[in-house]
Amino acid sequence: MSNGSHTPPPGSSSGSSAGSIQSLIGDALRETNDLARKEIALFRAEMAKNVRSLIVGIVCLMASAVFSVVALLVLIGAFVKWLATIVGSEWLSALIVGGVLLVLAIGMALWGRSALSFSTLTPTRTGRQVRQDARALSERVSG
Repeated sequence: MSNGSHTPPPGSSSGSSAGSIQSLIGDALRETNDLARKEIALFRAEMAKNVRSLIVGIVCLMASAVFSVVALLVLIGAFVKWLATIVGSEWLSALIVGGVLLVLAIGMALWGRSALSFSTLTPTRTGRQVRQDARALSERVSG
């Protein structure tokens, strides 16, 4: 058959071959669509579980912080009472403990404020590296 026409394989007709290819493509598209739907459902379920775990963790941390503050207040009260037996005056022991805690709070606030300054947020090493890379690139291009 040298006329250039394509002959279908024996036992098949060209119409059924095209139909079976379309059927295979349709099946592949449907299966891909089903797979994508199932993957999205799995993703949603997994994310919902992860969000629930995250919320439980945050609630536990907040409850822990509240109990820690209450425990700290009880311990400070006990320390004031104990110091009152040594100093001989409850108001003086409360003043001493309050003063020490105030100094600690001021020190921590100043340290925290310096840690939050915008100058510490500037990526100095990255900027320096970019400048070095630019210099090296310009030297290669010009020389």
